[in-house]
Amino acid sequence: MDPLTIGLLVAVVSIVVLASGIPVAFGLVAVALTFLAIFDGPQSLSIMGELFFSGLADFTLVSIPMFIAMGAAVASSPAGGDLYGALDRWLYRVPGGLAISNLGACAIFAALSGSSPATCAAIGKMGIPEMRKRGYPDGLATGSIAAGGTLGILIPPSVTMIVYGISTGTSIGRLFIAGILPGLMLTGLFSAWSMFHAWRDGFQAGAERQEFGVREKLEQGLRVLPFLLIVLGILFVLYGGVATPSEAAGVGALLCVVAVAFIYRIWSPKKLWTILSSSTRESVMIMMIIGAAALFSYTLSNLFVTQTVAESIANLEINRWLLLAMINVFLLVAGFFLPPVAVILMTAPILMPIVIQAGFDPYWFAVVLTINMEIGLITPPVGLNLYVIDGIAPDVGLPSILRGSLPYVLLMILGIVLLCIFPEIATWLPELLF
Repeated sequence: MDPLTIGLLVAVVSIVVLASGIPVAFGLVAVALTFLAIFDGPQSLSIMGELFFSGLADFTLVSIPMFIAMGAAVASSPAGGDLYGALDRWLYRVPGGLAISNLGACAIFAALSGSSPATCAAIGKMGIPEMRKRGYPDGLATGSIAAGGTLGILIPPSVTMIVYGISTGTSIGRLFIAGILPGLMLTGLFSAWSMFHAWRDGFQAGAERQEFGVREKLEQGLRVLPFLLIVLGILFVLYGGVATPSEAAGVGALLCVVAVAFIYRIWSPKKLWTILSSSTRESVMIMMIIGAAALFSYTLSNLFVTQTVAESIANLEINRWLLLAMINVFLLVAGFFLPPVAVILMTAPILMPIVIQAGFDPYWFAVVLTINMEIGLITPPVGLNLYVIDGIAPDVGLPSILRGSLPYVLLMILGIVLLCIFPEIATWLPELLF
């Protein structure tokens, strides 16, 4: 059987297995071992353990549980509420200001936590009820939070970017810097739509509220300032070459735990154990996927699927932008069914040589790929953020949440188009700093 046919079979079987609801790591291992045994003989399974653990034998992976612990510490504190309250006090007179406040809080909290579901939960628990109470449509109230939460995998420090860097051999510090301006661009696009939506429907939310003095406006924001300084410090030491990602993540996690303990008085052993146990659980899940993806990648390579697919695509005599459009559609569909980490680990090693050969910048492509994964977070059937929002406002219903999210999906597609027209949005800052 030729490699392309084998590759098609692997793809179909993988979709069926993962669609059954089995955990991603176990599904990938099952598919990989089955095809290895069938096409390479049962003796090939003897190296399974070695392959699995070799996928985890990268010191840079230490940064993943550290950044997750950093995000868990922030997510367990009232930092999200302080962010939301501080921005609301500054923007309460702007049409749609409450929605913009929520989006701004999502963007900042995403940088602190690096987690989209955590961002949705932390900001949505306060923002959605308040917006609905002030007369905002359910779709705008829930859709803006669902979309704002997706910024967690783009704005640094991002676990998704770390996984991309490890799987493609690119600089994690440079990836972090490449995500800053696109993240701000998406935040601006989301905010502009929310303001237009509010103006179009005649909202004057907040006009009846009291005036806030400068002291009141700064009061809550000052409690969040130490966390923002930690994030800025991490970015500085990374692009400045002062520390490795693992070292920066370790120090950042420690400082965040200490800051949470002293600023919000979260220092009881029970609360600290909750932070550590939740971050450990998520870290183990991601590590299992990484190890399984290493075994899955070996299977594809050993059966010459990876090489044949890359060569076949490279030999297509088509315009490179058409090629990129095809890749985007593929990533978009993959993001509908799989979490971002799994998609990156499964596709990045195959797509990277093709992207570079077509003349595209790998760091720019990382941003485009990540935005595609963001879209997957607010589109069914996986749409993790949609289910988080549904848990916060179950009376709204998934159809209304989905309809409210669709304009933001279109804005993300617009963001990809803008990145294609102006790639400097992603490449200018890394080139300047590095």
